[in-house]
Amino acid sequence: MCAARMQRLLTALMLGIILYFFAMGAADFQAGAKESFHFQIAVILQLFVIIMMLIWAFTNFCPSTWLMNKIFPPCEWEK
Repeated sequence: MCAARMQRLLTALMLGIILYFFAMGAADFQAGAKESFHFQIAVILQLFVIIMMLIWAFTNFCPSTWLMNKIFPPCEWEK
């Protein structure tokens, strides 16, 4: 597994976790709750992902890719 591919997998996993929390928050609201801890967690995590993507877009530096490059070898897409 290479660094860029691992970063993409982790981003997809993070979005899946966020979707789960949004669904649990929606279920809380349907059950009549005024507030939902699940929904608050989902919003915080989604904001984190958005901020990371904006950092990557404006600076061409992705902190998660930088970290993955320290752990996994770089991808060799030509092979």
